[in-house]
Amino acid sequence: MEQTRQAGAKKRYSRRTLIRLGQYLMKEKWLLFVAIVCTFGSNLFALVGPRLTGFAIGAIEGGIGAVIFERVFYYAGWMAVFYVASALMSYGLQVLMITISRRVVYRMRQDLFEKLLTLPVGYFDIHQTGDIISRISYDIDTVNASLSNDLVQLLTTVITVGGALLMMLAISPQLVLVFAFTVPLSMFMTKYITGKTRPLFRARSAKLGELNGFVEEMITGQKTLKAYGREDYTIGRCDEKNEVAAEAFYRAEYYGSIVGPCVNFVNNLSLSLTGVFGALLYLAGSMTIGDISSFVLYSRKFSGPINEAANIVSELQSALAAAERVFSLMDELPERADEPDAVSLKEVAGEVALSHVRFGYLPEKTIIHDLSFTAQPGKLIAIVGHTGAGKTTLINLLMRFYDPQGGEILVDRHPIRSVTRESLRKSYAMVLQDTWLFTGTVYENLSYGKEGATRGEVEKAAKAAYIHSFIMRLPNGYDTVLTDEGANISKGQKQLLTIARAMLLDAPMLILDEATSNVDTRTEIRIQKAMRNLMQDKTCFVIAHRLSTIRNADLILVVNEGEVVEQGTHRALMDKGGVYRKLYDAQFE
Repeated sequence: MEQTRQAGAKKRYSRRTLIRLGQYLMKEKWLLFVAIVCTFGSNLFALVGPRLTGFAIGAIEGGIGAVIFERVFYYAGWMAVFYVASALMSYGLQVLMITISRRVVYRMRQDLFEKLLTLPVGYFDIHQTGDIISRISYDIDTVNASLSNDLVQLLTTVITVGGALLMMLAISPQLVLVFAFTVPLSMFMTKYITGKTRPLFRARSAKLGELNGFVEEMITGQKTLKAYGREDYTIGRCDEKNEVAAEAFYRAEYYGSIVGPCVNFVNNLSLSLTGVFGALLYLAGSMTIGDISSFVLYSRKFSGPINEAANIVSELQSALAAAERVFSLMDELPERADEPDAVSLKEVAGEVALSHVRFGYLPEKTIIHDLSFTAQPGKLIAIVGHTGAGKTTLINLLMRFYDPQGGEILVDRHPIRSVTRESLRKSYAMVLQDTWLFTGTVYENLSYGKEGATRGEVEKAAKAAYIHSFIMRLPNGYDTVLTDEGANISKGQKQLLTIARAMLLDAPMLILDEATSNVDTRTEIRIQKAMRNLMQDKTCFVIAHRLSTIRNADLILVVNEGEVVEQGTHRALMDKGGVYRKLYDAQFE
């Protein structure tokens, strides 16, 4: 019962997938209409040829002396005309289908990428990057190949098979009865085998996505991998995943390839029966040699496309499985929409308050239990605590990457649920421990958050972040192109660039999440002072492990097990002798 229900659900999902692909195709309905006209024209012209062949053979049936060469040449000439016209229209059809598939795939990939930008941060926390890339590249390319090739063959099959059947009925309805046995047999075999292979192709796409995700992870962590001498171990894991993916690929292709030979066997059987019964009808005087020749040619046109269609069934199953993966990603729930009456934050002073906030990435596992504090405008707020205490989670909540399960967060006394996410996030400039630079010039990377920033403004921010002199030593200064997320510069220099980018952004609040962990202490202190001078009257949140760098903070929040257990200035917390004092002494013992 359960298996029947799952099979029905998969069938309905496949039907929806086909409908959605059809909706993409209908956006090119005029090109598709011309393509259908070319398909009909090409195949109908080709279908005339066998009948003309029969007429030409009929002209020589009387013997050598009775051959009417004028009729032979006449029919041969018309055959050439129809076949040339068919070839030209077939060429036009291929060009049209390539154009249509290119446009469909472009729009599909664009829609998928735009969908990715609407997904919440939590989606990317639990899904492999390689698998997502596999869907936007490999899976869509698979759909592209199917649209440009397989769809043409299916259209050709329908027209050719239908036209050939009509011509055979016109020549000899009795002989067509042969196909009353072979065609149902062929259809039954095809349906049975494809029903078994569809899940295999779905599994193949999933395993290839997992393999891509693993490879992406290993390439990203190449330095760590080598530092720990885990090459052999990693090769072993790759071999396991590669073997699973290869086995899934083999099973799908192996069982999918059974369809073609089985249908081909049935088609050859129908040809043999046609020859036998055609000879009997000829002996009975019901058919001529020319009719038999035309009928045999039409029978090949009738059975040949069916065989071709069976051969591309595996490719269609692969494309359908790929499309399902693409559409399943498109169907993911986007980030929760703003409230209907949400307002935009304007002229933000920078007061941030948390009241009894409770949060967990999983509902059953709470990370932040009861967090309350208030950050006054223009103050430097330092957040410290043991690893896993909830410091970075706090930043995720401030930026509203996640919403708390309880309590309230306010900015300038506005609950952040009642303001638009765009205005909230633009109120913060943020620098993370994991730096991100894109392929482009240094100037483009620094001005990323401030559209229309002048060269002078960019240089001012770079000088404040103590990175200007390094930039000027680059081959082309601010016009030097950074590639592969800034792989051609050090990690500390990348952090300084991202700090300069945040300093350039005209935002009333700043978040630094371990942002200076890759620079020396002296530079970090100088950057803190520079940022205070540059961002007067702006609220700053700093997560830091090196407590020596936050001694001048206006307020230090000590987070432990999801709660603020202490808060105050450096001197007050040291005098208190509590958790902060223990953390500080542990660093300087």
